[in-house]
Amino acid sequence: MTASPAGHTGPMRAVELLRQVTARLHPTRPAPTSALTHPPHPWARASGLVAVVLLGAWLGLLTVGNVRTPVGPMDTTMTLRPSLHGGTKINISPLGALELKSHTAPIRLDVDVDRLDPARSQALVQHPERITGLQDEIAGDVEHGTVDLALRSCAAVIAGATTLGLVVYRRPRPALTAGALALALLTASGVSAYATWNPKSVLEPKYSGLLASAPQLIGNARSIVTEFDVYQQELARLVTNVTRLYDATSTLPAYQPSAANIRVLHVSDIHLNPAAWQIIGSLVDQYDIDVIIDSGDTMDHGSAAENHFLDPVTTLGAPYVWVRGNHDSAETQRYLSRLKNAHVLDNGKAVTIDGLRIAGTGDPQFTPDRSTAPGGDAAERLAGLRLAAALRNQQLSGTPVDIAVAHEPTAARETDGTVPLVLAGHVHHRETDVLKHGTRLKVEGSTGGGGLRAVQNKHPEKIRASVLYLDSATKHLQAWDEITLGGLGLTTAEVSRHLPADNQPGATPSTTPSPTSP
Repeated sequence: MTASPAGHTGPMRAVELLRQVTARLHPTRPAPTSALTHPPHPWARASGLVAVVLLGAWLGLLTVGNVRTPVGPMDTTMTLRPSLHGGTKINISPLGALELKSHTAPIRLDVDVDRLDPARSQALVQHPERITGLQDEIAGDVEHGTVDLALRSCAAVIAGATTLGLVVYRRPRPALTAGALALALLTASGVSAYATWNPKSVLEPKYSGLLASAPQLIGNARSIVTEFDVYQQELARLVTNVTRLYDATSTLPAYQPSAANIRVLHVSDIHLNPAAWQIIGSLVDQYDIDVIIDSGDTMDHGSAAENHFLDPVTTLGAPYVWVRGNHDSAETQRYLSRLKNAHVLDNGKAVTIDGLRIAGTGDPQFTPDRSTAPGGDAAERLAGLRLAAALRNQQLSGTPVDIAVAHEPTAARETDGTVPLVLAGHVHHRETDVLKHGTRLKVEGSTGGGGLRAVQNKHPEKIRASVLYLDSATKHLQAWDEITLGGLGLTTAEVSRHLPADNQPGATPSTTPSPTSP
């Protein structure tokens, strides 16, 4: 007997095992005798049939359930895969992948970008005006490919389940029953996907690999939402961006600055990690950042010997706004305040950069050994109340603050109602919360991956930073990109885009929180 090919060994073993188990559940009856026979339990028969249906449908989709279809200038392969959460995954080798929460169903749509037509892609890059008509073409290509995929998948699950049923039961009736049930299962999954279909999922994709730079092309998020047909336009933008990425080969496309956006890079808790400066500098260049805001804990012990670690601040390429953390000493603050390009904020001091007014306060506690000072949260709340009072004074003097900064989230929460947006750090993980009186609190993770102490941890801490997009006229937050890089020894990169609730399609933009009484 010849051996089976290596690639099919697993499925064939599964089929053989299932056939043996089902044979025990459905033994071949001998000729009638006087002895009593015991038919298999109904639940056992049902379990065997379900196993045949699921395995057969999976094998059918795996072998013949894919469709090759052109989408604009790209050749793609569309496939349905079993999934617990559904959604759509677009694989763009070797650039990476992006995931969309497009639907909720036990099936996921996988789209593999196989190749780019050189002539069409080059023409698209050289003649951007052709992008205008590309959206209808792409929408038609996707619709045609989806219909073909649905029909082919139906045939695949019927063929897979029926064939496996014949192998297991060796009778046509249960085999046809298995094929019918597989079709019914796929149909129900399709109905669930259609009922939960979310075309606006393209507004908030999750990127990985080199595609992590794709959200730089966001532009003005609200104008994208309100001025264009969401699904077709964003799909056309996606295809266009992928085309440009391929065309650029070794370089990623630069962000096109928009007068409608102020771009803020929020970093925090660098903790003496020298790699953080290279990452920040790269993000400033790649995203065309207008201002960097650091919510503290740049140092580890706050000693004078650590001060020269701050010297790269002068070469980052954007104004650097900083507040003191609990690992930063008064000496750290004095040294940084003398550096070119640095703006140190404390006790509610404010600074205006590119029309954006920022105020902040340093951490009232200095705990370089990570101990809890006697003041604890009470000291943090008192510092937050003082910052809130300074924000009210700025409002009354006609120079309202757009962004407040504190190191501890406990202090930052006390500014609720006095500023649209407050930034913090300290906890080494991200949090986003809209407080009771309308202020949005954004807490950043560690841009230093926990610093040099991270080598003591069992698993490396990830490096985190965020790019905030604010409208230049209203200073309201339009969207933000959360950037996550692998920590020490890791090379992963991920960017996810988020829109505030008041910037979702059909939402009414919120107004700036009015100052509340102390």
